[in-house]
Amino acid sequence: MLAYLVIREGSNWTDVIRLTPGQSFTIGRSPTNHIVIKSERCSREHAEVFQGSEGWTVRDLDSRNGTYVHNERITGDVLLDQDDIIRIGGAQLKFVRDVSKAFPESARLRDGDGASADSEGMSVLDDEPTHITHRAMQTKFLSPQEVDEEEAAPKVGRAAAALCRLAFDLAQAPDLPRLAEIALAGLFNEVRVDSGALLLLPKTLHGDPEGSDLEIVASRTDIEDRYHRLSSFLGTTVLREGEAVLARNVIDDSVLGGRDSQGEIHATSVICAPIRRGGRLLGLVHLYSTQVDVAPDPDDLEFTLAVAETIGVAIDNLNRREELAENLSHVQVENVQLRERLGVESEIVGSSLAMQRVSQEIVRAAPSRATVLIRGESGVGKELVARAVHYASPRAKQPFVCLNCAALSETLLESELFGHEKGAFTGATERKIGKFEAAHEGTLMLDEIGEMSPGIQAKFLRVLEGHAFERVGGSQPISVDVRVIAATNRDLEKEVAEGNFRRDLYFRLHVVEIFVPALRKRPEDIHELAAFFLQKYNEETGRRIRGFTPDALEAMRRYRWPGNVREMKNVIERAVVLARDDELDIDDLTLSNLSTAGDTVDPALPVDQYEPMSLAEMEQIHVLATLRATGWNKSRAASILGIERSTLDRKIRRYELVNEGTRRAR
Repeated sequence: MLAYLVIREGSNWTDVIRLTPGQSFTIGRSPTNHIVIKSERCSREHAEVFQGSEGWTVRDLDSRNGTYVHNERITGDVLLDQDDIIRIGGAQLKFVRDVSKAFPESARLRDGDGASADSEGMSVLDDEPTHITHRAMQTKFLSPQEVDEEEAAPKVGRAAAALCRLAFDLAQAPDLPRLAEIALAGLFNEVRVDSGALLLLPKTLHGDPEGSDLEIVASRTDIEDRYHRLSSFLGTTVLREGEAVLARNVIDDSVLGGRDSQGEIHATSVICAPIRRGGRLLGLVHLYSTQVDVAPDPDDLEFTLAVAETIGVAIDNLNRREELAENLSHVQVENVQLRERLGVESEIVGSSLAMQRVSQEIVRAAPSRATVLIRGESGVGKELVARAVHYASPRAKQPFVCLNCAALSETLLESELFGHEKGAFTGATERKIGKFEAAHEGTLMLDEIGEMSPGIQAKFLRVLEGHAFERVGGSQPISVDVRVIAATNRDLEKEVAEGNFRRDLYFRLHVVEIFVPALRKRPEDIHELAAFFLQKYNEETGRRIRGFTPDALEAMRRYRWPGNVREMKNVIERAVVLARDDELDIDDLTLSNLSTAGDTVDPALPVDQYEPMSLAEMEQIHVLATLRATGWNKSRAASILGIERSTLDRKIRRYELVNEGTRRAR
């Protein structure tokens, strides 16, 4: 006996499959199956229908979403009977032995006994005002295809070339309206339609999209009549099913085209393709023709879907560009605000490469919780750097507490750090919280950390490691969340080697290091700092000093500034207060003859004495002085000079340097 499977997808009967005895019919999403169902809920090889000993049977092939008969999921082989319906994904397959009885009375065909057919021979049901003739989930133009017919190759090639050009143009669109215009122009060049539009869903839309939610971005028509919006039914169908459709003989008072005698609008053909990106619906492309002799075909549907996919990518890229531009603008504003805030909060002044490097290190160190060790000579502004780190960190709104470890005895320092209870020692008349508690959730800056006694170092290390501490004279453990910034002008490595500083505490502090250069190492900042302090003390004192004389500027540039920025601040404050003229001269500047830290100055020579010599002569003098200082220990001298031992030997030969002690011994 003959048997058939009548396939229905959505509201449409789409195909009739004749079941041949002795042959197994596989069903699935893969194109290699006998029956292909384009649904995400359908597995690649979902089920099979075959003729067994008792009749036609359906079997599930371990599909992910299951196969249903009589609305029940099957687990083994199920024998099929007349009018049984197999449900797979969104499709229904009706098993019949007489095709004429496969359709309900309400959907009887209109040729012969009430049926009609379109130009391609496909029947139109009475209850379908819009006859969808083709559907597509994926387009063949966006993936390599094997073309069997030679005559098809030129058309596919033209479509691919047009799509490539259109994608390039879309990628350069500056905004959404221009993107829509470019897309419609490309579609009208390749698809046989005379009207169309690009419609998008609102970004704020929640829930399932409806055709009425679509908003027109751009429209175009090549006929006298204006563009007419697509029907809500057709738009909702495309949005919900996610498939591009080609429909014939569309009659709807809300669809587009020429009007008949009853005032309705008639479009001979309509194409609707969803615009998607990353599984998300963005909108759709709507095209239609009102002319009988100009009608799109399935290849036009494929091309439109390819363009819609490309539009989705272009819209996503455009949104990303806009987001990046907004983020960049926001970051730039924040950067300016941060720089202004750093300038206000820390008063770090200087545009030299050395200070730019310090600023970069501050920005990198600020966001983390890591302990920071700030090193530099006295007066370079280590506390200002610590403040800058704090105010650039997430703890900026919390306390910044500073304590100088060199200013207190061991007992007082312990009390200042950890606090004390009432009566803990003579003079402790009330409870006092320490700096650690005061800086809770903020930053504690410990200046001159190298001055800590070994006993305080041990207790301090435990707190750094996250342990609770107790107030002096107390027994209650206290835990705090504090970021520690330490500062010193000492050589901690030397202190560790001599046993004056704990090795484990050194490594705990030496997580992030910021070295602040001495003022003499960045002479290009001297004039900028001088102008800053001049303006500051003009405002404080009410004076109107206009600036510095050239001699004063030159004197400040040549001066070694042993007290660094702190010394300059005091020198200019004194000059502003005592100056008699409206311009500071060299006589107004009180510059000392002290040597800078680490410098060796011959007291017999004036500080500013200049002795002309070449770089080679200066190098010869310096190399010889280093060799003498090390007792002609070449390895040690090379290490001090920062060169290789072999390089030092070459310099000794070049300058004919002689160890005088060895020569005298001979």
